[in-house]
Amino acid sequence: MLSKEEKSKIIKNNRTHASDTGSPEVQIAIMTNRINYLAKHFENHKKDFHTRTGLMRLVGQRKRLLEYLKKKDPPRYEKLIKKLKLRK
Repeated sequence: MLSKEEKSKIIKNNRTHASDTGSPEVQIAIMTNRINYLAKHFENHKKDFHTRTGLMRLVGQRKRLLEYLKKKDPPRYEKLIKKLKLRK
């Protein structure tokens, strides 16, 4: 799981201003980290369907946030996509 130090590091790297903790960029970065962690989890636990449901929910939530950011501010969206390497 995500430790306090790792989470604060992610927030620090993706925030838009000094006291930012809830912008779409920060939320998407934290979700991406959790999604990557769960993807590794499924390499060992292929039949963990309960956690897979949570992963699908996270992916959907991240998708909605990305769509919101794309609609609201396309340059910020493009910058975030490149930074997190989400699209290939």
